[in-house]
Amino acid sequence: MGYIYIMKYTIRLKKSVTKNLGKLPSEIQRKFVELTWVLMDCGPTGPYKWRNYSKLSKEDYHCHLSYHYAACWRSESKTIIIEVYYVGSRENAPY
Repeated sequence: MGYIYIMKYTIRLKKSVTKNLGKLPSEIQRKFVELTWVLMDCGPTGPYKWRNYSKLSKEDYHCHLSYHYAACWRSESKTIIIEVYYVGSRENAPY
């Protein structure tokens, strides 16, 4: 018997995210991929148990991928699109 898994949300990565992602350590890249799966399945509040997860504003969220790296995303209400607009150094994060 086969399984069909349907994602509930669509993830968009800003161009700067895809550019920066390749420069990050492989462990952080792996955690970022895991984060995108959680976002696709559970939505913008899905990673609520992740390190330093918080809501930054009505539509913006962030969490830490490690002590040094963070990711930020945005989701407008009543849409299924989540835009990841930052991944990189926690010190340079836009929050």
